[in-house]
Formats: sequence, structure tokens, C-alpha cells
Amino acid sequence: MLYDDGTRRAEDGRPLILCDLTQSWSPTGGGGISTYLKEKRRWVLENTSHHLLQIVPGPEDRVTIDGRHIFAEVGADPVRGSPNYRFILRTSIVRELLATYRPDVIESLCPWVLPWTAINHRKAFPDTALVAGYRTDFPNAHVYRVGRDLFGDAIARGFRWLSYGYAEITYREFDHVYTLGEPARRALAMRGIDRTSVLPLGTDTALFSPRIGDPHYRRSLGLGGDGPLLIYAGRIDNEKRADRLVAMFRRLPADFGAAMVMIGDGKLRDELMREAADLPIAFPGFERNRAELAKALASSDIYVSAMADETFGISIIEAQAAGLPVVGVASGAMPDRVPQGLGYLGPVDDVAAMAANVERIWCGDHRAMSVVARQHVIDNFGWNRTFRTLLEEVYPAAMRAAQRRGERADRVRAGRREIRTIASNPPC
Repeated sequence: MLYDDGTRRAEDGRPLILCDLTQSWSPTGGGGISTYLKEKRRWVLENTSHHLLQIVPGPEDRVTIDGRHIFAEVGADPVRGSPNYRFILRTSIVRELLATYRPDVIESLCPWVLPWTAINHRKAFPDTALVAGYRTDFPNAHVYRVGRDLFGDAIARGFRWLSYGYAEITYREFDHVYTLGEPARRALAMRGIDRTSVLPLGTDTALFSPRIGDPHYRRSLGLGGDGPLLIYAGRIDNEKRADRLVAMFRRLPADFGAAMVMIGDGKLRDELMREAADLPIAFPGFERNRAELAKALASSDIYVSAMADETFGISIIEAQAAGLPVVGVASGAMPDRVPQGLGYLGPVDDVAAMAANVERIWCGDHRAMSVVARQHVIDNFGWNRTFRTLLEEVYPAAMRAAQRRGERADRVRAGRREIRTIASNPPC
């Protein structure tokens, strides 16, 4: 039942205990899932009476309780090449936390170890509703790409096939699955996973706004030129194809006057800094402050991304909210994020086409494109829409499925009891 205050309570009238479970967490605020978790915390606490348990990796085991918010860090080692991230392997600690707080709904946000931790918890507590966020096409974006670089294309394709099989087995165990777009939802349907919804993500259009641009930002980075300032914000690694951005920049004419800032950290950062030492490209590192990131975007002219497997692209809509046209690739979720009039997309890994699109925007009416990009985000993306969809559609669907699952289990148990009764008392 949905109450007037927007909350959904169990039949006994109590607020629900909701749980987020993820490996992808950075305490300094970067990354799509980290942003999602922080916005979800704010929205749930401001708009509902639910309790929210968020289990994330951290430097040590630590539980912080702040009113209705329970923030549980599980000690984990840093990920090599991505020092802002950690990977939980001590799943027994996660199981203890889940058994202690007994959440009504668990939302699993990563594909690797923790989904099965949630599934195993449900075996002990069958009333738990399980929701999975299929937020990344990980068999292709992670397994295939890494395997191809290490073992070649043929073996990598085999690993990808196995990974899709793992995804099918895993996500069928969940009561409901959400994707970030229709293509991913259709891909899951092809594998027999049909208890799905599309969850639109959002951004803070008050924070990300062209009004906060700093005219001295470019000079503060030590960059000259009077052409466009290109900007990228995200991990500087192979998955994001960050090296293609440097290769693209080299294709721009010398007299174009462009400069570029690549905000973020990752395993390719040091290498690309060396490669780009002769270019007007700044690598200021990971930006901890969201307001400073918003100012950096608003102080730039064009957002660039070579990511081919984007499943939604929060960074794209943040840039658009700041009034930036986008140059990207026609793959993944990028065509949905960058419709006609908001930028230009080219073939994957075609750095010459990307450079040409940068010139095309700058030599065209980029100011008009900026206005349209900002309005597009205002009209279509907001966190209120995201979390209302989550709490009013996705979670209730999972809870209904969990209830049906429980009813089926009750019927099976009743049938077994009847069989045992008949067996122990055979008719004369």
C-alpha cells in the first residue's frame, strides 16, 4: 500500500528497512554508483520514513548510524590502478550485517561477488525481496575487453559467452532487475530475465549549471589558447578508452587553439600524462568536491568521451546540465543521451571523426546547442523521478514477487507434509 507521504510500509505499518549493497564506492564522491548512493540517501531521508542501510567497502570494518541512515563499511583492499575503490572479499561480514539488520529489500548494485551474498542471505531469510541493478554490460565492457588484451579475441569471446551465462544464472535469482535503458532490458529478456524495469537516473540541475562558470579556470590549469576547452570527467583507464581522447586531441589543427582537461584518476593517468607532455592537456586528478566538478564543467566548452559501453552516462547529463555540447561515440547508451542537436557521435575508436566533430561544434552554433542541452536535462532527468520510480514501481514489484515466491514455498511445504502424513498413515 502506498501512503500519502510517499512511503510504502509492510502490512504491520512499520517503515521498511532498505539496503544498498555495492563494491563500487568511492568516499570522495566520484563514480556513477557513488553519486547514486549519496543522492538516494538524501532523497529517502527527506521524502520517506524508511530506514536505509548502505553496505560499501572501506579501509576498515565500521558502522556509522545517523538517525535512519546506517552506513556500514567492510574492510577491503584497494583496487590496483584505481586507488579510490576497494573490493569486498570478506562476504561473511556482509552476511553478518544483513542478518543483524534484516532488510526488507536488498538492492545489489554490482555483478561480481555481492549478488550471491544477497542470494545466500535470502535462503536464511526468505521474506527478503531482492532487487538487482544491471548497470553495466560487464561481460562486454569488462570481461571481453580485458580478455582480448591479455589472451586475444577468440579466447575473450569465450570468456564473454561464459560471463553472459553467469549473468543469466545470477539475475534470474532476483525478484526484480532494473536496467538503465531499453537496450539492456531487451538483452536480459533474450536470456529469459523478464522481471525487469528501466530506471532513469538523474542529476542535480541546481548544482550543475552554466551560471557558475569561472572565466579564469583555463588559466588556473596553466592552459593557453583561445579555442574550445574540452573536458572529460571519469576514470582514466582502458574501460573508458581515455587514451583515445589524447589521440583525438593530436588530430586537431595546431592553430585551432584548443585545450583539454581530463579530470579523474586511473591506471592510464600517469602514462597519458607522459604521452601528452607536449600538448595543452591538464590532468588535475580526482575531484573530491562535487561543487568544484560542477564549476569545472561550467567553465569548459565541449564534453568529450570515447566510452563505448556506457549503460546510462551520469557524467554526460551532468555536462549537459552545465550547458555543454557532447562529442562521443555512437555506441552503448550514448545515442540516447546525445540526441540530434545536443552534440555529435562518431564510430567507436575513430579518433579522426571525433576530432572533426569537435571542430564541427566549435565552428557551428555551439552556444545555441548549449542552451538546448541544458533544457534537455531539466525536462527529462531529475533524481525525484529516479527514486519515485524505484520506490513506487521497482521495489513493490520485487516485494510482490517475493510474496508469490513465499506462497509457492508454503504450498510446496504443505504438499510435502500431506505426503508424509499419508505415508505414515496408509489407508487400510
